[in-house]
Amino acid sequence: MLHRRRYVHTRIMSSPSASPSSSPHCHSSTAAAVPPNSASPAFAVEDYLVATCGLSRAQALKASTKISHLKSPSKPDAAIAYLAGLGLSRSEITAVVAKDPKFLCISVERTLDPIFVGLTDIGLTRSDIACLVSFARGSFRCKSVVSRVHYYLQLFGSFENFLLPLKRSSYLLGSDLETTVKPNVALLQECGLGASDIAKLCTRLPGILSSKLERVQAMVACAEGLGVPRGSAMFRTALHAVAFLSEEKLAAKIEHLKNTLGWSDAEVGIAVYKAPMLLTGSKDRIERASKFLISEVGLEPAYLADRPAMLSYSLEGRLRPRYYVVKFLKENGLIHHDRDFYAAVKATEKVFMEKYISPHREVAKHLAEDYAAACTGEGLTNFTFG
Repeated sequence: MLHRRRYVHTRIMSSPSASPSSSPHCHSSTAAAVPPNSASPAFAVEDYLVATCGLSRAQALKASTKISHLKSPSKPDAAIAYLAGLGLSRSEITAVVAKDPKFLCISVERTLDPIFVGLTDIGLTRSDIACLVSFARGSFRCKSVVSRVHYYLQLFGSFENFLLPLKRSSYLLGSDLETTVKPNVALLQECGLGASDIAKLCTRLPGILSSKLERVQAMVACAEGLGVPRGSAMFRTALHAVAFLSEEKLAAKIEHLKNTLGWSDAEVGIAVYKAPMLLTGSKDRIERASKFLISEVGLEPAYLADRPAMLSYSLEGRLRPRYYVVKFLKENGLIHHDRDFYAAVKATEKVFMEKYISPHREVAKHLAEDYAAACTGEGLTNFTFG
C-alpha cells in the first residue's frame, strides 16, 4: 500500500503539468520573482483559472468565489498534475474544474492518493478513474467515494454499467448508502426486481436510488394503482412510467388518453396495464398516431386499447410506411385481406422485410425501394409493380 502511494505521488509530480514553470501564472507569483524582504503578491485566483485551467473569464469569475481562500498555486498545481497523470486532456481538466472548482483545493497526498489506491484495489483502471473524476463532481473529493463505487459495482455488475446512470446523475455518488440508497434498493427488491431489473431501471432513472424512501414508496404505490402487481413482468416498466409524476399530472395524462381515443375507463385501464409507457408519450405524438390509426387505417378504439403498443411506434418511420405496404399487398392479392395490421407493425424490421417485402420481389420489384422511400417521408402512395 505504501509503495503504491509513493508511486502515485511520484507519477503525479513527474507530470509536465506539475512543474511550476508550466503555469503561465507562476512566472508572476513565485517567490523567486519577488525581491528579498518584499511582501509576496496576492494569488490571483481568477487569473489562474483562466490561464492555467482554461476557463473562460465568466466561468472563472463564478468559480473563483468558491476557492477565494487559496493563497498560492501549490495545491491547484498538484491537483491539475494529478488529473493530467490520470490521462485527462486539457479540455477535460477544464471541464472538471468548471464543474467542481473545489477540486483544486484537495490535498494530493492526504486525499487523492488514498482514493486512487482504494479505487484500484477494487478493480478500477486508470482510465476508469479518469472517467469517474469527469462525472463524479464534488463526490470524488470524499474518501467515501471508494466504498460507494464498490457498492455500485456489485449492484450494476460492472463499471461500464455503473457509468451509464452516473453520466445522468452525479447524485448517485453523493447519496448516503446506508440511509438512502440501500433502503431504496431493498424496496425495489421487495417489488420483485432483480439486480438486472434495478440496473436497467436506474440507467434511465438514476434519481430513483438517491430519492427519499417515502418518495420511492409513493412511486411503487402509483405503479400498483395502474393495476400492475408487484412481481409481474411489467412492474419495472410501470414504475418507470410513473416515476416522478405527480398525482395531478398522472390524472391529466390518463384523461388525455380517454379524450383522444374515446376510451372508457375500462379501456384506458387495459391499455395502461399493457403499455404503461403510454403515460410518457407526448400529447402530440399520441394524437397524431391515434388519428392515423382510427381515421385512415380504420381501426376501432377498442382494438387499440387491446394493442396499445401501436401508439408508441413512430408514425412516419413505422406506422404509415408499413400500412402502405400492407395495403398495397392486399389490393394486389399478394396477401390475404384478413391479415392483421398489428402483426406487421410489431414485427422487427428484419422480420417485416422477410415476410412482407422479400417474398414479392419478383412481382413487385420496386416494393423495397418504395418502402424505403416511404420511411423517409417520400413517395407514400407510389407503390407500383414492375
